[in-house]
Amino acid sequence: MIVLSLAEIADVVGGRLHRADPGAQVTGSVEFDTRQLVPGGLFVALPGEKVDGHDFAAKAAESGAVAVLAAREVDAPAIVVPPLAPGEAHERSVALTGDKDGSGAAVLAALAKLARFVVQRLAEGTLTVVGVTGSSGKTSTKDVIAQLLEPLGPTVAPPGSFNNELGHPWTALRADADTRHLVLELSARGPGHIAHLAEIAPPKIGVVLNVGTAHVGEFGSREGIAKTKGELVEALPEDGVAVLNLDDPLVAAMASRTKARVVFVGESPSAQVRAENITLDGEARASFRLVTPAGAADVTLPLHGEHHVGNALSAAAVALELGATPAEIAAGLSSLERRSARRMEVVTREDGVTILNDSFNANPESMRAGLKALAAMTRESGRRSWAVLGVMGELGADAITAHDEIGRLVVRLNIAKLVVIGPEAAAMHQGAHQEGSWGEESILVPDVEAAAALLHDQLRPGDVVLVKASKAAGLWRVAEALLDPRETDNSETRSNGGDA
Repeated sequence: MIVLSLAEIADVVGGRLHRADPGAQVTGSVEFDTRQLVPGGLFVALPGEKVDGHDFAAKAAESGAVAVLAAREVDAPAIVVPPLAPGEAHERSVALTGDKDGSGAAVLAALAKLARFVVQRLAEGTLTVVGVTGSSGKTSTKDVIAQLLEPLGPTVAPPGSFNNELGHPWTALRADADTRHLVLELSARGPGHIAHLAEIAPPKIGVVLNVGTAHVGEFGSREGIAKTKGELVEALPEDGVAVLNLDDPLVAAMASRTKARVVFVGESPSAQVRAENITLDGEARASFRLVTPAGAADVTLPLHGEHHVGNALSAAAVALELGATPAEIAAGLSSLERRSARRMEVVTREDGVTILNDSFNANPESMRAGLKALAAMTRESGRRSWAVLGVMGELGADAITAHDEIGRLVVRLNIAKLVVIGPEAAAMHQGAHQEGSWGEESILVPDVEAAAALLHDQLRPGDVVLVKASKAAGLWRVAEALLDPRETDNSETRSNGGDA
């Protein structure tokens, strides 16, 4: 963060100082976890269902925090923010903190004001904010964009899918006077959510990847999802750039909703940034000819799955706008590393069993992409393929049909074994049976433990296993049990976001 005095911060967030020196300066990072504090930092006291950050104020001061951003007076120097007026709290902030009196939403609102102030000041200089949204692929694309921009200057991006009302301002406040690029992922569970995040850190470049059916139960329809995703391009300034996927009609139609200049990407010959001559190797890694208005170059992605081509094109368009050459972009794309866990994480055990851990989350589009990658990895090699799948959440009235279609797709792709976990996903098993899986190709098991036990008994050297479901299903435990049989406990690490 840029250096600010406590008096300046109090003025920005509309708070008052408590036991604090107005001239004391915040020179470190802004943190909501006392374990991450460094001397000179600012501690954000968030109340929640189980733990109240206000109770850790004294510990934060002992760890070097200059002050605490709080909703009430605490036993430490603090900036105390006022309660929000009725109806002022953003509903996702209330849901995120889980507090009963709205104090958490008040602290998050103050954090958002601080982030907006810092970003606007930095944007007066050399900072460019890049926003990414879409029904699937946001995190992977955010990671790719960051890697392409890092050679061009200091770049800040969130870890994993830290894309909500806490992760968005927290990430924005990592930017300082040296930062050239701030790459942010914008999620939504309803109308207005992306617009709210765009207000916190106004983007100059906006990327919309796709419109699928993730959380369609919350939005009501794909058209409702498209309306919300398009809030990103509506937030762009006239001198901004909207990067839109021309291969998705609902995304392409967003060109009429923005004042910014539009750059289309995709496989369509009409796209300004496009992929030609796409091929896949035996590990489902794509090679293609990257074609841009500035020239062309050959790319070989080290990421598994053809769906990464579209993500790479969007990232390439952003990098091109910010000064990279086609040759530099192609070199960057060809040397990418996977930065976010449980997203097509491919690991081969000593016995030759390969695990495709894509267990972070799932929706029908990402499920199809994962299954196609699995099929591509086993089609030519003759290796036995396993799809270990769980429920896809928040699909509303479409849930049974969507799960049935995935089961049928498994059969059509000639995947050898389907393991469906839990009664909520049973329609996958039924769909596979209706499509022609009448033997033991498809198996329905009650829970994660049963799936892990079955795989332990039946896997053989050379098998390839895809593990995928919505985050709440806990299938990460199956993947980790396959990689390390000792990892069978029920504890999940702290979630860092992952909305639609």
